[in-house]
Amino acid sequence: MDALLIAADTALRTLSGASHASRPCPRPAVDPAPLDEPARALSGALMRVNHVGEICAQALYSAQALTARDPALRRHFDQAARDETDHLAWTQQRLRELGAHVSLLNPLWYGGAFAVGLLAGRVSDAVSLGFVVETERQVEQHLESHLQRLPEHDVASRAIVDRMKDDEARHADAAASAGGQPLPAPVRWAMRAAAKVMTTTAQRL
Repeated sequence: MDALLIAADTALRTLSGASHASRPCPRPAVDPAPLDEPARALSGALMRVNHVGEICAQALYSAQALTARDPALRRHFDQAARDETDHLAWTQQRLRELGAHVSLLNPLWYGGAFAVGLLAGRVSDAVSLGFVVETERQVEQHLESHLQRLPEHDVASRAIVDRMKDDEARHADAAASAGGQPLPAPVRWAMRAAAKVMTTTAQRL
């Protein structure tokens, strides 16, 4: 019952925007220059996608902590979720600074990711960890692509994305070291296809 209450609390805090970072938001070494409207719109769309990714990360880690059989593994998921909470707060703050809105479909993204996390966790801890490895590797690649697409002078958004990318790589390495089982190729392909639908939709809604 306690675990279910914690999962429900996480969902409410995530979807209500009440999450708070435990680490300061990354800031560029120089003061950011004002963005023109096209650059602001592009940055807002990309940071909205990144915010959706953090909504999904909260759901995923919450579900996996709920189903983890090993207490040490549950602590692993909880620690990773705390890092992702920082990312969630940072991207939400940046969206406000850009005058952009969060995705209107956040409850849908959260519910879908939570269901996937439950499914992976129910199979086995090794599969659950393997899912984390694959997810974080894909997110790392996705963030790298955003560093290529963000306006060059939007140094504030770039500082956040760069720090997030480092954290995601660390999470993937930790999950692999903890015994993550490589996922079958069809599962990896399906994950990439689902991520493509999500990112394309979230840029607009």
